Amino acid sequence: MKFRYSLQVSAAALAAFGLGVAALDTACAQAGAAPSRDTKLSPADRQFVLEASKSDATEIAASKIALKNSHDPRVKKFAQQMIEDHTKLSRGMAALVSKKGFTPTPSADSALVGKLRTLKGTAFDQAYVEQVGVQAHQRAVDLFQQQSESGADAQLNAAAKEALPIIEHHLAIAQQLAGQMKGSS
Repeated sequence: MKFRYSLQVSAAALAAFGLGVAALDTACAQAGAAPSRDTKLSPADRQFVLEASKSDATEIAASKIALKNSHDPRVKKFAQQMIEDHTKLSRGMAALVSKKGFTPTPSADSALVGKLRTLKGTAFDQAYVEQVGVQAHQRAVDLFQQQSESGADAQLNAAAKEALPIIEHHLAIAQQLAGQMKGSS
């Protein structure tokens, strides 16, 4: 999260001070994306792609852990759906942006994934549902909503708008699951 926020601030500062694409390329390279010399995406659109890619990678990695560490069939079912849906969303995004000369290399939030690896059973279920299911999806809804309304690339905006109902559905399922888990504790 701190990295994502610092990348947002860095991109905004670069744009505000006119430091140009070369400095953003350095930030993108550090975030796991190919340099953007030939990209047709604006810095803000590239930032969205990096954040969305990291979100998908985190959800997929955390959900794979959920299949192993959870004992709750509801959590496992949710995790399997997250793997399937976020893999599909990630592939679609990668295909779209590669046509525009931008190739992110998604990497998961290692702190969150590392924390989840250490948990088992009910403690895992609660952390996974709250942090990955609810919190991460709320951030993703906000991110995709903002892109769909104010991104520079029309195709990327359309893709964000198309993905938004899926992510909102994930959030609703996670909120319901969190409520059920609190009710049964």
